[in-house]
Amino acid sequence: MTSTSDRLKSLGLKRGTAHLAPLSFGSAQDEVDPRSIDAVVAGSFSPTPRGEVFIAQQEYRSDHIYGSSPILSALPLSFLSQWANDPRINNLPISKFAFLDTETSGLSGGTGTYAFLVGVARFLDDKFILQQFFMRDPAEEPALLEGIADFLVPCEALVTFNGKAFDAPLLTTRYRLHHIPIPYKDYSHLDLLPLARRLWRDRLESRALKYLEEHVLGLKRSSEEVPGYEIPWLYFDYLRTGDARPLAGVFYHNAMDVVAMAALLAHMNEMMQNPYEGRVQHGLDFIALGKLFEDLGHLEDAARLYERGLEADPSTGSGQGITEADFGVAVKRLSILQKRRGDYEEAIRLWEKAAQDGHIYAHIEMAKYFEHKQRDRKAALKWTKSARKEAERGDLPAYIRTHWLEEIAHRLARLERKDSL
Repeated sequence: MTSTSDRLKSLGLKRGTAHLAPLSFGSAQDEVDPRSIDAVVAGSFSPTPRGEVFIAQQEYRSDHIYGSSPILSALPLSFLSQWANDPRINNLPISKFAFLDTETSGLSGGTGTYAFLVGVARFLDDKFILQQFFMRDPAEEPALLEGIADFLVPCEALVTFNGKAFDAPLLTTRYRLHHIPIPYKDYSHLDLLPLARRLWRDRLESRALKYLEEHVLGLKRSSEEVPGYEIPWLYFDYLRTGDARPLAGVFYHNAMDVVAMAALLAHMNEMMQNPYEGRVQHGLDFIALGKLFEDLGHLEDAARLYERGLEADPSTGSGQGITEADFGVAVKRLSILQKRRGDYEEAIRLWEKAAQDGHIYAHIEMAKYFEHKQRDRKAALKWTKSARKEAERGDLPAYIRTHWLEEIAHRLARLERKDSL
């Protein structure tokens, strides 16, 4: 595999900035090279056992709001811990989590790919401390890796976005190449991308972090933003020219990715812990949560979430409702869920309450119970007819009314035939 160094040589590029003559601006004491990284980004050079590394640092208050979400996640992380199948996540204070994102010389991974900029942040006291480790020259990679390791010392968990598939394996390769102990080797790892796919794959056309920022967190990045596909070539240009000015947008991109991960974690956790308090508004999000909770074994919670999702009405024009196809899927999931639960005493309690609130499915489930479990056709007919009454309400969308009326008509015909025998 061709390394990045070889690729640079083939392009006639020289590594680093040592070959560049300094710019002159008057007297020696006024000499400042506006192209250098420390003139472009506020930061300093920090010593490590393997040399100096440039570190840019930003601080945010822990109550900072990113778009519509705070960056500090309220504990506990119990549902996230269960979803990740790692009980340690629920037992760690938020100060033990490190939020990490890399900017690299390519997307292929392997030994020929560098992480030339790594942003890592953690909560300390009442602040969110973000440090960005930058490699001015590939020769500085060991120092960059040592600097990251030092920052991670207090932590016990990583939070990333696609980090299990890309960022962590890439950094692990670099640590091994330089025979440096991997600092996060035994950490818990919470990768937010797979969870984002579970929560929003049916509603949003993309689950890219920047897209989620705009459509979930309600924040649009400024004009400083650099498209991700341009970032490797901006770094190659820097290595060729020594001019760091175009990299200001790369630092901005990386910083926003890290802060966005903290906000997205807080948003996801709030969705799971308190789904009825405003964080979840779209019917499809309730249904996605219902599927997730069902898979986690929280069947009663899943049933309530399905109900809430089915209440959404797309005919209002609010954009918060669900389509006919999604509606049918949710009804089926709810029906299967109730049968799985097997606790008919509790199920009847839930169905009776839901029926009082006008939920048609609850009338149908009661009809099924009396027909198949109690062999009481009279009671089954009563519940089926009450279901028909609810389905005939004028405030129901036409496709929902049609769905239920067809099922109810079939059920009534069968019960009436049995009653006449």
